[in-house]
Amino acid sequence: MGLPTVWGAMAITYKMACPLAQQNGLGARIVTSAVFFAVGTGLILHVRGALLRELRQIRKVAGAAQSVLLRPLPPRIDGLNIAAAQLSADRGANVGGDLYEVIATEYGVRVVMGDVRGHGLGAIGTVAAVLGSFREAVHDEPELGSVLRRLERALARHLRERARAEHPSAGLDPQSPVAEEFVTVVLLEIRRDGEVYALNCGHPWPYLLRGPAEPADVRGHVEPLAAGEPLPPLGPFPLPSELPVHCGQLLPGQVLVLYTDGAEDARDGRGRFFSLRDALAEAARESPLVPQTVLRSVFTGLVRHIKGAPTDDIALLLLRHDRLPRCAPTGARGTVRQTTTSPQPTNHR
Repeated sequence: MGLPTVWGAMAITYKMACPLAQQNGLGARIVTSAVFFAVGTGLILHVRGALLRELRQIRKVAGAAQSVLLRPLPPRIDGLNIAAAQLSADRGANVGGDLYEVIATEYGVRVVMGDVRGHGLGAIGTVAAVLGSFREAVHDEPELGSVLRRLERALARHLRERARAEHPSAGLDPQSPVAEEFVTVVLLEIRRDGEVYALNCGHPWPYLLRGPAEPADVRGHVEPLAAGEPLPPLGPFPLPSELPVHCGQLLPGQVLVLYTDGAEDARDGRGRFFSLRDALAEAARESPLVPQTVLRSVFTGLVRHIKGAPTDDIALLLLRHDRLPRCAPTGARGTVRQTTTSPQPTNHR
């Protein structure tokens, strides 16, 4: 308030004490107008500068908070080459309703990709609840199904607390908008031998990307990791007593692509959907198959397709198996097999 006070005092002093300000001639009026114009301009510039400084500080704090919530992934984790990116539908936001995380544990590298219904501040709170639970559960639970149940409990607790905060007297009313919230999520466990175990709750299946080093008949192929029906999303319905664990194999040099449905639902001005599978197939024909290069190519094509801001949050996560094979079976090509029995074996160590 110091500088505005000085500017105001100068204007008042000029009006009250300067003889020129008491005259009614044209020249005096011009000088008086110039003085008050200068005072007004100075005040506007001062306020503008203060607001810009405050905005920069707010953006800095928000960026730090968002980077903690959806923290940048390292380029390598336990033999996996990693690349990830997220594009929020909210202008100026780095985090929306999409979530992902990759953590190395004693049971293998565990991965989550999820999509919260909607976007904005409400979705960010749900993202924080699910990611916080995942980051703790992956180290505590030997079975992937137990991790999923921990996420379910964390989401239910978050929705109850949010409902009490928004409607203190109603609780979690089935008619409440909070009761309609849900999260689609896919969990992966990638072991050192390339075995992949997956649990899917209403989320698109990851793609398996085959690069130039593959045999000619499968080179550049893009196929889903599994073909089984996913479970319902977390939130509206409880998980069944037995969880179907889908199994596959990620061979050295192959890439898994996890994504949210915003990538395939993106439309251009004519209403045509973006073909993520075709974009990945085109990138897979390049040599070498580098996750960072594939990610850049896909996002460039996606932004060019929509020609503006997306209408839904978009997230992509790529993992390439860079571990040296111990003893690859003859003719193995990373085929996917599926089990729909009870959860995976508990002997992970």
